[in-house]
Amino acid sequence: MHEYDEECIKVFLEKQEQLFDFPVAETYEEAEAFLEDCMAVVCMSSKEVKEYLSENGMDVEGMSLKDIEEASEVFPLPSGKYLVVEG
Repeated sequence: MHEYDEECIKVFLEKQEQLFDFPVAETYEEAEAFLEDCMAVVCMSSKEVKEYLSENGMDVEGMSLKDIEEASEVFPLPSGKYLVVEG
């Protein structure tokens, strides 16, 4: 089980519609449960995000780190980390 800090959960709640057509969580608790259910990952850098996505079958060859940061699955966090949520 992953543990998500307040920063991850707040950013996901605010920006979840970048990945989904409709809100999948309305409360802090629902967001935390959703992130746990889909096994979202926190990465320390965009390079780590690219490696994670590649290891999990996404074709990232030719994508710049900027492209990676703008992918709908990637939620940049104010601390400089990234939350990756595969819908």
